[in-house]
Amino acid sequence: MARHRRPRSIGRLVLLVTALALTYGLFAVAAMRVALRAREVPVPKVVGLEFADAGRAMEAAGLTLKVDDSHPFSDTVPAGRIASQDPAAGFVVRRGRSVRVWTSAGSRSSVVPNLVGETERSAQARSSQDGLDVSVVADIRSSEFPSDAVVAQDHPAGSRSNRVGVVVNRGERAAGYVMPDLIGATSDAAVDVLRSHGLRASVVAQQPYPGVPSGVVLRQFPAAGFQVTPDQPISLEVSR
Repeated sequence: MARHRRPRSIGRLVLLVTALALTYGLFAVAAMRVALRAREVPVPKVVGLEFADAGRAMEAAGLTLKVDDSHPFSDTVPAGRIASQDPAAGFVVRRGRSVRVWTSAGSRSSVVPNLVGETERSAQARSSQDGLDVSVVADIRSSEFPSDAVVAQDHPAGSRSNRVGVVVNRGERAAGYVMPDLIGATSDAAVDVLRSHGLRASVVAQQPYPGVPSGVVLRQFPAAGFQVTPDQPISLEVSR
């Protein structure tokens, strides 16, 4: 009987030790998860806060503040306040981690100056000093205004913006001519006649054409009948 009791006692002891080990392991894993969760915190929202207030919010959460050297422009966040953060608010991180923030440089918009009457170049130079981008939104040709002068702007003087569009007078259009039909004429004679009237004519291409002597105009641009001016280039293609 004693021999039969000994194996049973050993078996029960093994089961008891195994159960105790499993219980210890489960408690250890649970305790580790609790400890890890206790070290994790959500990142507070600091966008829009003053730097000092943002620092206190991070310190209360067990995090540190790291300021980036760049300062982005923002039309919604005043200068000196936190414009953005990484990680974002609500993101769960370990305690002690640093959160990178960028402070706002303020709005990029500036007070629009009065550009009417300025030349296009002076308008560009004057506006760039205030951080404004100038774009030509339209050209007109009129004898009522000086040539190359700004005659209108799409953001009135005194308003705030980061860009301004201008309308520039290019001067009264030069006298025009009706383009003649030059197909079949010799290129030298055609170019001489056009240039004698102050037109910009040039041969832009040469290509072989069966049965046509060298130097004869094969194509022209603009075509015959179109209105042309001295500031408009005229292109001729001739036979080779």
